[in-house]
Amino acid sequence: MNVSIFGLGYVGAVTAGCLTERGHRVIGADVQQGKVDAFNQGISPIVEPLLNELLADARTKGWLSATTDSAEAVKLSDVSIVCVGTPSLESGRLNLDYVRKVSEQISAAIAAKGAPHVVIFRSTMLPGSTRMLVRDFFAPQLQGGLVKVYYCPEFLREGTAVKDFREPSLCVVGTHDGQAPESSEALDLLGDKAEILAWEGAELIKYSCNYFHALKVGFANEIGRMAKFLQVDGARVMDVVCRDEKLNISRYYMKPGNPFGGSCLPKDVSALSSLARMEGVNLPLLDNVLDTNSAHLDLLIKLITSKGTRKVGLLGLAFKADTDDLRGSPMVAVAETLLGRGYQLSIYDPSLNLSRLIGANEVEIQRRMPHLASLLRETAEEVVSDCGLIVVSQKCVGVDALRAVARADQSVIDVNGWRELESLAWSYEGLCW
Repeated sequence: MNVSIFGLGYVGAVTAGCLTERGHRVIGADVQQGKVDAFNQGISPIVEPLLNELLADARTKGWLSATTDSAEAVKLSDVSIVCVGTPSLESGRLNLDYVRKVSEQISAAIAAKGAPHVVIFRSTMLPGSTRMLVRDFFAPQLQGGLVKVYYCPEFLREGTAVKDFREPSLCVVGTHDGQAPESSEALDLLGDKAEILAWEGAELIKYSCNYFHALKVGFANEIGRMAKFLQVDGARVMDVVCRDEKLNISRYYMKPGNPFGGSCLPKDVSALSSLARMEGVNLPLLDNVLDTNSAHLDLLIKLITSKGTRKVGLLGLAFKADTDDLRGSPMVAVAETLLGRGYQLSIYDPSLNLSRLIGANEVEIQRRMPHLASLLRETAEEVVSDCGLIVVSQKCVGVDALRAVARADQSVIDVNGWRELESLAWSYEGLCW
């Protein structure tokens, strides 16, 4: 393919070198003459292992060139990949001036060329940016079939960028509707096994990954600070934590849903944070874990109360499925709040038998919801038939019961998927994880 790459900085230079390695012809475009001159000599404008060799080889074969003329770059290519910088403003938000300028130039060049063209944004941008750029610069061409636009975030680490491009940890292609690309260029160039999302989802993936990496570094450092205070080997502690690949280093818990609860997590998070504060060890990341959990619970309650019905059914009350443990359950907190505001509740939880509750579990529910027995129903069907809104918080219903209640037409909130559903009629299998 003939590919133009706008922005010959870190991402653009690596993308150019690696695409020429795969046999594509690349023309780079940049406003800085120095970068253009380096490319035309087969010299990398950045320090990155293996990149000089790739660019020199591509230049020798005649597969690499560069220009400051954006129109020429578009004219000589079928695909344009936008890799220009998106620096931070003082407010912390991104400066999209460079992306907007390049988008305007590419759009004008496509119009002048009059031939179909593919535009792939690779610059890191906040969710909604691609759709905004399309609206401002490419809408008529998109509607007329002259241009196709994709968003493909990069996951390149400095120092290993060439290897990361050759063996990507993740490939993502964003399309306007989250469906498979209308043409194969994005997949052919940047990953044939890519995950397909809508533009906004693909943009959010990049931030999600970087936030997660930053979160892991902060977590490890805070545990390290606590370990230092306790005079234990923090590196050894984290090494052992990472050996658990079933729960710790896995996709487990990595699903938007219920706030955490139960007898362990709230208690243990509170205890370690309390110890750190008492001993003067500053752990701001860990200190805010309970706050973010409370914020999620508040949003769930706000979502429920925004639906305009005073009759709410809860499918699941314990803090998770297949247990009767009500200690720290977010759904108990939801029920308490709704009852306090005068809502009528019906609750179904097949694991819950009040006569079998013992110890702290019994004490807590007697203190918080002494009239729980009058709210419990024997079947999910009873809850659904009696309520205008159904809140599904665990896999307590079962496929057979859901098939029966699927005829209902109530609004549904699937807490574990953090989704609002129109009705159970078309979603019951998705709710039985």
